[in-house]
Amino acid sequence: MYLSRADVDKLDIGMREVIDVVEKAFLEKARGKVEVPPKPGVHPQKDAFIHAMPAFLPRMRAAGVKWVSGFPENPKHGLPYISGLLVVNDVETGFPVCVMDCTWVTAVRTGAATAVAAKHLAREDSGTLGILGCGVQGRSNLEALLVVCKSLNEVKAYDVSTQSLSRYVEEMTAKHRVKVVPVDSPRRAVEGCDIVVTAGPILKNPKPVIEASWFKKGGFACALDFDSYWTADATRSMDKFCTDDTEQLEYYKQQGYFRDAPRVYAELSDIVSGKKPSRENSEERIMSMHLGLAIEDVATAMLVFNEAKKKGIGTSLPL
Repeated sequence: MYLSRADVDKLDIGMREVIDVVEKAFLEKARGKVEVPPKPGVHPQKDAFIHAMPAFLPRMRAAGVKWVSGFPENPKHGLPYISGLLVVNDVETGFPVCVMDCTWVTAVRTGAATAVAAKHLAREDSGTLGILGCGVQGRSNLEALLVVCKSLNEVKAYDVSTQSLSRYVEEMTAKHRVKVVPVDSPRRAVEGCDIVVTAGPILKNPKPVIEASWFKKGGFACALDFDSYWTADATRSMDKFCTDDTEQLEYYKQQGYFRDAPRVYAELSDIVSGKKPSRENSEERIMSMHLGLAIEDVATAMLVFNEAKKKGIGTSLPL
């Protein structure tokens, strides 16, 4: 089966469904029931990547690989930052049974992982969200957080592109009927916010700007762009520094990223499963550093594949 981006859009899968399968994937990881090796990659240009992301989740009967690229210069040429394909394999025979566009899956599973983390690590009364980076992830993360954070009523949005920021404010206000306020600096997007999501491009030699003093007591932060926005002092000031995968974080350290990352308190899977305490008081400052795991992609891809079979959407291609 071949599923284009238009095919995937036709399925009209809701964010809540994606959040549910992503949370189940993390529970399976906590049980030690998944295979998810650190993703190898090649880097044809500065700060660009093409990664292979394989995963196997036995209980979901889900196996596959995402071949995904991120090229920061693409928007200048009218192309998206992220592109790629996702292949789903039959777990009995190993045969590829579905090839699909990966951009929708990547967008929603990333937002869903942020929502899973916020569900366990953010304060229940969190009302203000800071979004730094108003692209695809700025949109999907807002959508996902609105599902699990029922008290969210204001968004402070920042982007280096004033055009992207204006579009974001207009589109997200209309779509979600939430107050979206444009701000003109990273500091204004962080200060006073209960939840902060940074979603800029991943940079190997970043010039981070977010300082520890900007982030409020009791706040929850999710970094999707590695440490590109957060200074070492800011990450080290967290009462709890979590990640989606410690092994992968160590792998990236060897590749030259996260030179000053603090000690990991817990993996998100351990938080979700209750192996480690989540938020323990309203004053804790907590960060979850999300590197992006293939279990999220493959679990979401199986949801897409099964829904496509059910609805008869997709094109059958000879192998």
